[in-house]
Amino acid sequence: MPLLVRMAGLRLVVGLGNPGAEYLRTRHNAGFWFADALARGQGARFGFDGKLHGETCKANIGGEPVWLLKPATFMNKSGLAVVSALRYYKIEPEQCLVVHDDLDLPAGAVRIKFDGGHGGQNGLRDIMAHLGHGKFYRLRVGIGHPGHRDRVTPWVLGRPSAQDEDAMLDGIARAMDVLPLLVEGQFDKAMQQLHTAGAGNGERETGNV
Repeated sequence: MPLLVRMAGLRLVVGLGNPGAEYLRTRHNAGFWFADALARGQGARFGFDGKLHGETCKANIGGEPVWLLKPATFMNKSGLAVVSALRYYKIEPEQCLVVHDDLDLPAGAVRIKFDGGHGGQNGLRDIMAHLGHGKFYRLRVGIGHPGHRDRVTPWVLGRPSAQDEDAMLDGIARAMDVLPLLVEGQFDKAMQQLHTAGAGNGERETGNV
């Protein structure tokens, strides 16, 4: 008799960013923004875990336990923390959502995708180097683009305008609304709901850091 196999849902959310007060509200820390907002909504508090090279806490989303991780390494060494957490919690990469800033999307646009390249985003680059593949989910948080590649580094390491910050926080809130679907394993439905809600935010292909 055939068994009904339920698609494995989300079990680990990783917010990417740089540690330190000077980076707290920068565009590059959009992943930390998401993780912090999610923890606050859950009444959870992050604590440092040396063996996982980052700050962790546990949330309850849709009745299921989900681990949150903020790597304490700098962005370009994120893979060490992510792989350590996956191994320690015995979670498959396909059950992991990595939240990161994205230059290719306007500020406030949010998109979920699975697999693919790193687009020049150094956190993704290092995670993929450690895993040997890119088969995990990503939540791309748009930060806009300064218009010229020579201005990219100060742009991502700078603070957004008040208008852009509000747009990014609104996008993060919309993404949090679909998390229960991701935890249930309804990834396609979550993508459809989020991307429809964010319709009108165009993408541009520029490359990331």
